[in-house]
Amino acid sequence: MKLLEIQAKKILSTFSIPVPPNGGSIKNAGDIGKALKKAGAAPWVLKVQVQTGGRGKAGGIKIAKTPAEAKALAKEMIGMKLVTAQTGPAGIVVKELMVEKPVKISKELYLSVVLDRRTGGAVLIASSQGGMDIEQVAHESPEKIARIPIGPSGTLESFQARELLFILNIYDADPKKNKARAAFFKNVVKAFFALDAQMLEINPLALTAKGELIALDAKVTIDDNALFRHPELEEFDDVKSLTKSEQAARKAGISYISLDGTIGCMVNGAGLAMATMDILKLHGGSPANFLDVGGSANVQQVTSAFKIIMADKHVKAIFINIFGGIMKCDVIAQGVVEAVKQVKLSMPLIVRLEGNRKAEGVKILETSGLNIASISDFSEAAKKAVELSR
Repeated sequence: MKLLEIQAKKILSTFSIPVPPNGGSIKNAGDIGKALKKAGAAPWVLKVQVQTGGRGKAGGIKIAKTPAEAKALAKEMIGMKLVTAQTGPAGIVVKELMVEKPVKISKELYLSVVLDRRTGGAVLIASSQGGMDIEQVAHESPEKIARIPIGPSGTLESFQARELLFILNIYDADPKKNKARAAFFKNVVKAFFALDAQMLEINPLALTAKGELIALDAKVTIDDNALFRHPELEEFDDVKSLTKSEQAARKAGISYISLDGTIGCMVNGAGLAMATMDILKLHGGSPANFLDVGGSANVQQVTSAFKIIMADKHVKAIFINIFGGIMKCDVIAQGVVEAVKQVKLSMPLIVRLEGNRKAEGVKILETSGLNIASISDFSEAAKKAVELSR
């Protein structure tokens, strides 16, 4: 689950992480007056609430000095198509706008906590040069990006917090300010673990004119598998923001991400799904999706997966790649046959089975009477899928 900025700030504030005062969010320009009043006296910052970075450069953040100016900007921004480096040319339509009070900044910093796949732990990433160009800083001056591993305790140790003060060049002669800044860092790490987050980013992290740290922007991604432990996050789970295919996949218990290719993929296991997409690209094809039916898919889930793939008008062929471990190949083969009959599949279907009860599964496919290309070799199956998609 990816939280919008206003959602992330609301939840982070419960961990004593300071954020700018705001008047909430609006979805209609006519409600701007209430939001301005709640935020406080002018001026105000109007920020589009969308799941992408680079909003400022794309015109998604504006400053209004009068109510009339704020209303005019709200009309302009709500409904606009925001195009950033992350969205690509397709852009994303703005449906929500946050009204926030500006903050007098003396310095912009960068701070995040993410999972480090290499170590299997969390790492805090910080830089004294935060803001819109942090990607450029990381690319051109990697030495300005500091990484501090978080130990098994799941907390930022006091000596690490003090070290951060020097790394970010914000150590102060006033011990009270240093204590408050160190507490800020510790609370960010605490929030990361308490929320079962995969990523918690504050950019920019502002040092105000008064010497206080405040989260000017915030991005938080929560591990979906841990949501059952977080009823407090249910209010942020906006199913309506998902596409119809994403909604169908969630309902069926399927992991699905839409891509821009022509070969629909149905695989069990995220690692195998990634390898499947890679080998399709290797042979000149292009995957239309990432779709993982999991280790114990049933006929209903396989049928749902077919329907989701077929709803994509760009798909020209479907490649099913199943490794039989917990899931037996004959069971999945029977599920494929029944699902194909139900959805009345009209496009080429390539199936590769490997593992537990493979021979029985292949026999079911070959005797089904359906137009299914059953190929055991991974590379040959991928080649056939690419060929039939053209």
